Amino acid sequence: MLDPILLRSFVAVVDCANFTRAAQRLHLTQSTVSQQIRRLEDSLGCKLLDREQRRVIATPEGERLLAYARRILALDQEARDVLFNQASEGVLRLGVPEDFAAERLMPILSRFGLEHPGVRLEVTSGLGPELMRLYRQNEFDLLLVKQMGQGDDCLACWPEPMCWVDSRSAPALGREPLPLVAFPVGGLYRNEMLHHLEVGGWRWRINYSSASLASVCAAVAAGLGISLLPLRVISPEHRVIDAGSGLPDIQGVFLALYGQNALSHAGKLLQCQLLDLCQTLANDEQAGERALQNAAS
Repeated sequence: MLDPILLRSFVAVVDCANFTRAAQRLHLTQSTVSQQIRRLEDSLGCKLLDREQRRVIATPEGERLLAYARRILALDQEARDVLFNQASEGVLRLGVPEDFAAERLMPILSRFGLEHPGVRLEVTSGLGPELMRLYRQNEFDLLLVKQMGQGDDCLACWPEPMCWVDSRSAPALGREPLPLVAFPVGGLYRNEMLHHLEVGGWRWRINYSSASLASVCAAVAAGLGISLLPLRVISPEHRVIDAGSGLPDIQGVFLALYGQNALSHAGKLLQCQLLDLCQTLANDEQAGERALQNAAS
């Protein structure tokens, strides 16, 4: 093994053509540099420097070693830089709802990764109650979550308009018992939907359950059942069920952003970007809700 410390002294002597100046560059004594060069020569079994000239120069063997020494030292420094950046910027852990606007969030996360290569960004999506449990256990640095009510310690929150959704081509409303498409047990939308149907005395059964928002939306569009969904995910294949249906009006759902104390600089930057994204989505949803109300009237 070639010792980088010995190689560094060798390169310094060649560059300075003088032991004294090399020692000054390395902040070592001249005798220490001389000892390191002798150790390197002994380990390789050849003479690397010609000390008999007025200027210290590399021997033919030293010239051949010099290029390798520079490459070894450069790789050594590169490895240290990479490890230092990772250690200083660390891991940033983000939790997001499964049904969050992926098409708007992913470009932000991709750009963040390019701008902060020293940060290892870990993103986990899932159901709200489980994400909140993990956040309370300090498993996330930042959390976007759906919840009932605004919460006391969130950084900011925005209302999430909800609506009952049916298939436009194969309506499920009116069937007995009422067929439902739902998220898995523990999901916020499922809990609210079933609670209000029970209170209202509705007979129901779950025809389809999935943790995937895309699958839930597709199942509703295909006519497998109705569901309670955010207004922003409605597509042309869906029909919003109006208030005259007798189904309970379920509101009070909020999208909330949480952040742990002592976030890194990069964490605070991502926090600001998430705040801007959520505010933009909230503005878009308000505009969509007004358009829907105007169309209904």
